Amino acid sequence: MTYKPPFNLSSKIFSLSQKIYLSLGSITGGMLEMAPVKLRRQNNIKTIQASLAIEGNTLNIEQVTDILEGKRVIGAKKDIIEVQNAILVYENFDKLNSLSIRDLLFAHKILMKDLVEESGNWRVEGVGIFKGAKITHVAPSAKRVPSLTKDLFEYLKKEIETPWLIKACIFHYELEFIHPFLDGNGRMGRLWQQLLLVKENAVFKYVCIEEMIKYSQEQYYKVLEECDQKGDSTPFIEYSLEQILIALEKYRDATCMVVKDPLSRLTYAQKKFSEYWFSRKEYNSIFKNISSATASRDLHLGVEQKFLEMKGQKNQAKYQKI
Repeated sequence: MTYKPPFNLSSKIFSLSQKIYLSLGSITGGMLEMAPVKLRRQNNIKTIQASLAIEGNTLNIEQVTDILEGKRVIGAKKDIIEVQNAILVYENFDKLNSLSIRDLLFAHKILMKDLVEESGNWRVEGVGIFKGAKITHVAPSAKRVPSLTKDLFEYLKKEIETPWLIKACIFHYELEFIHPFLDGNGRMGRLWQQLLLVKENAVFKYVCIEEMIKYSQEQYYKVLEECDQKGDSTPFIEYSLEQILIALEKYRDATCMVVKDPLSRLTYAQKKFSEYWFSRKEYNSIFKNISSATASRDLHLGVEQKFLEMKGQKNQAKYQKI
């Protein structure tokens, strides 16, 4: 019988999942501009800086960028090594098989090279997570790590009813619970969550969720502790989906639209503004590469073709999906 990690599909999980799928649809269906090399590079830099900052790395975005470009950076040796290792891991991102334990160990070996002697190997001793003088998590015994990790990967492979969006969040929590490595578990959990999210939608190659986790770091650790106490990952799934949705919306709002024909633009606007009246200015805000005059022509065409209903005149005009 396949192991199933304990969690519940709460109403909050359903609601957040629906919003995420709508956001994914608007991004992919809206034909957002993607300069893959440039976007991947920018996302990797932000991801590396944010994920390592969560672990106490002091280097900023500019310093991470300089290291990527081979420039000399003044900083703690350990911090620089962490960034160099992470850059190498993310350069191999597309080669990593998210369903392979061997690749998990391989990624850890690169990520923790010259930082811990046990890089690329399971821990062989017991560990506890402390918050000040208080112990917040006692990880399973070291001898159980290989079997627990195997069960988790078998779940990923064999569970077909749960979407990758949810399984990515479950995996992240479960890896932190198992704590399979002596060090580097947090950054490995966040890396593997992204790998699994890409199985849901390739857009996640360009979306920096780690940045959202960094901003809500206190909540991140609090939710991990709450899940340990409850014995299931439901609160962590809810938290993760919230951060994924924020990251997707941030990505969508920052990415320019390149839909070239009026009808495609109008179709996207119908989805974007489906629940309320919008102005020409709001229409222009999602198509920054067109002029105000072009936006006006689009909207008049939408009214003529009965895509849109119009109220008001000239600058006060508002539009809504029919």
